[in-house]
Formats: sequence, C-alpha cells, structure tokens
Amino acid sequence: MNDQLCQVLVTGIGAMTPLGPDAAATWEGMLAGRSGVRALTEDWAEEAPVRIAAGLTEDPAALLPRTEARKLDRGEQLALLGAREAWQDAGSPEVEPERLAVVIGTGTGGVLTTLGQDDVFERSGARRLSPFAVPMLMPNGPAAWVSMDLGAKGGARTPVSACASGAEALAVGLDLIRAGRADVVVAGGTEACVHPFTLAAFAQMKALSTRSDDPESVSRPFDVDRSGFVMGEGVGIVVLERAGFARARRNPRTYGTLAGSAVTSSAQHITASDADGQVQAIEGALRDADVPPSAVGHVHAHATSTESGDLAEAEAVRRAVGTHVSVSATKSMTGHMLGASGAVGALAALLALRNGVAPAVRNLQRLDPRVELDVIRGENRKGRWESVLSNSFGFGGHNVSLVFTR
Repeated sequence: MNDQLCQVLVTGIGAMTPLGPDAAATWEGMLAGRSGVRALTEDWAEEAPVRIAAGLTEDPAALLPRTEARKLDRGEQLALLGAREAWQDAGSPEVEPERLAVVIGTGTGGVLTTLGQDDVFERSGARRLSPFAVPMLMPNGPAAWVSMDLGAKGGARTPVSACASGAEALAVGLDLIRAGRADVVVAGGTEACVHPFTLAAFAQMKALSTRSDDPESVSRPFDVDRSGFVMGEGVGIVVLERAGFARARRNPRTYGTLAGSAVTSSAQHITASDADGQVQAIEGALRDADVPPSAVGHVHAHATSTESGDLAEAEAVRRAVGTHVSVSATKSMTGHMLGASGAVGALAALLALRNGVAPAVRNLQRLDPRVELDVIRGENRKGRWESVLSNSFGFGGHNVSLVFTR
C-alpha cells in the first residue's frame, strides 16, 4: 500500500462559519458575496481597540446536548459539529476503527477556556475551576473528541502551525493514506478565539484592522485601501478516502481528488510573509500532484487583507504558477478564521472545482497595482478547471499548498 501515487478522494465536507451553520450555507454565502463581519455589541468591546469580528451565525453550544456542550471548549464544539456533518455527507463509511484516523489542526487551542478559567481562578480561587478545564484547553482536544465520537483508532493528530494548521491537517491526512496507515481520514481545522485579549494582542502587532465604521467593508484582500485582517471563527472538515476503498462502497459522493500537498518553513521571520518559502510550497505541491503550472486554472489565496501578506502571496503565485489563473479570496467575507482558515479555504477551492464557479472577492474596489494577478471581482467566475490550488500561510514561516483535481 506504500504507494506515493495512491489516489485520495474527498467524499464528505462539513463547515460552520460566519456565513452559515454548515458547508452548503457557507458556499451559498460565498457565491452571494455576503459578509460575516459584524459589530461587537458586548460590553467589553466598548473599550477594545477592535470592535468588529466575524462571528458565527449560530451558537455551536445550542446545537449540542447541554451535557455534552458544557464539557467542550467552543473550538471543540465546532470540531464535533463539522466532523459529524462531513461524516454524514460521506455516507458514514463502514471502516475498521484501526484504519480510520483524525487530523484536526488549530492555531490557538482552547484559548477561550484558558482565559475564562484564569478569570475564575483570579476571582474565586482554585476550587471554582471547572473539572473539564484541562481537556477543554488542550490543543489536541478537538481531534481527540472527534476520534472518540467516530471510534477512530488509527491516530488522532493535531498540527499547530498558526493560520496554516487546517491546511496542514489535510496534508497529513493525504500522507497517512498514501503511506498505507489509514483508509479514511477525517481532516480539517477549527478555531474560536474572539476575545478581548486576542483582539488586543493582534491589534498591538498591527496585523488586525482597527476600523469599525462599516464592518462589512473592512476585510478587503488585494485592495489598495486594506487596513489589516478581521478576526473570525469557524471550522472546516473533509473526509479523505483511499480511492479503492471509496469505490468499493455503494454510491460514494466524490467532490474531487486531493492530488498533492507540500509543507515548507521559510525560516526567515516569526511573523513576516516570505515569497520564496511560499513558492517552494506551491511548486512542491504541484510536483507532488504531478500537475504542471499551466494546468492550474484557479487559486484560492490565503490573502488575509494585510499589505505584506497579500503582496508576498501575489508574487509567489505569479512566480510559481503564472498570471493565467483566476484568484479568489474568501476571507473578504468570512474574516480570518486562523487555524480553521486553511481547511475552509480548501473547501472553497474544492467546491469551485466541482461546481465550475469561483466567488468574487468582496470589497475589492481598487486592485493594488502591485498585485499582477487575475483577481476575481465584481461577478463570480465560471470555468471548467481541471486543477485548483489552495494556499495557507501562518506566523512562524509555515507554508502549506494543496492541489485538488477532478
């Protein structure tokens, strides 16, 4: 089974984002060009340097039994809901537990639990801490809970690579199946960290936009008037299957093939974007997929709406793929979901491939002339692409590129 060319299919998807409570609603929102960015109305936001965020349309705790929800951090709740949707969408594959693995990445882990329980400790003392605090704050908690929910005994792994975590989870899942260690992998990313501390911390490093006058217009990748990213929350999950296993099942749904991936580290700067490292990731993923640059028709860009990040990625795509590709950037609608963003971006690329249409970038009124790419604006772009690319980059110099094919 140790076959580098083993075909790996995507047979199920799940999501919960600022655009909707499931994958279908999220995709519909992207095609409609809706924004999930809203004003923060909580009392603490009055003193915060940032008063907008891309929050969820529904409370994940309300979609779970109360006895279950109270044991879980918000990011863990999202992971369970996204995995259950993807698993059901895949037709609940009958697979031996030892041949089923889970890989779910996160950028911050259970930071809401950590900060909330610290408040309890400072205010009321150690005896008032939740007995579930440790499993709620563990970064590996989402993968662990999903593995228990599905009975997966082939490993529960947690890539933690900042904003590239969700994409790296798919790359790990691809490697597990190719190496013959699993027939099915549930992979993706989750993040829930909208909190006054995290907002203030990102604002202090000048990465987050502090505009609040018109929330829906703030996230504007590739636009000359961009002012930083908008924090979001969400989850994206896919079910990956070895092609032979999937085709032996009855009528499996297939969204496409995860044909290649590459994970690189720029080793340059803890927060700055690096085009060279990104080029290495893109070219590596294309080699892995055995897809020439000329065959890539569409790119889902990481594109967070920061000047340095947008420009570095534009250069990398131009150098590694060319200028013939159409480019979309859905963070213009969802905000930046950090560790979940790579998985949700992969879903957007995959659905564009499958449905023959890619969403236009919201709020793109004046394309930065330094972005020498065909960025989709105004109307959605139709096309029958055979291969698409999805990029994810994170603080620490983490670079991940994924290639999907028909």
